[in-house]
Amino acid sequence: MDQLYSFDAILFPADGRPPHVVALMTSPASFTNPHALQASADDARFPHPEVYMDYIAENIGPRAWHYQLVEALDGMNKKFTNPYIIYFPVVSRDGMPFPVNKSVREIQGRLYREEYAWRGNLIIAKYRDARFSQMMNASMADFPILKNYLSTHGSPIKVSERLHPTAPLVPSSAEHVPSTSEAAPESENREHPTY
Repeated sequence: MDQLYSFDAILFPADGRPPHVVALMTSPASFTNPHALQASADDARFPHPEVYMDYIAENIGPRAWHYQLVEALDGMNKKFTNPYIIYFPVVSRDGMPFPVNKSVREIQGRLYREEYAWRGNLIIAKYRDARFSQMMNASMADFPILKNYLSTHGSPIKVSERLHPTAPLVPSSAEHVPSTSEAAPESENREHPTY
């Protein structure tokens, strides 16, 4: 039987409750990812953030959610030693948009933009290295860094793209919210990474 392991991650609930630590379950990856440079198939783990995403479409697995890399904050000239990934829902059960995340809206204050609003519950995980090959436990001590990032960065998917089922889930480069990542262009089109 495959073993499930959990790692502590931070949940930003859409309903405005305070962010808190949750156990993010991972399972052994059943595929190889060419982007996980040296991770062996035995160590590869796949996260299940959908467990904490309300109203998410069922039976389509990781296609119901996407992720955003957090490798640095604005103004930093060096990437984090232990970067983060924000998991967010993109496909709802009924095809309707997810509710605006009130926790993040409050954090953004005057910088909030409706078209780039984070929607649904956000789950933020922490990684041991810049290759995102192995997850580690996050804690509320990571909250100030994540709050700083979320205060100045909207969702990478515009709300209009979520409303149109034929629109691609990954925004075009013209509509993409700038990232703090200095990664190579091919990293923007990555499939879900293994851990």
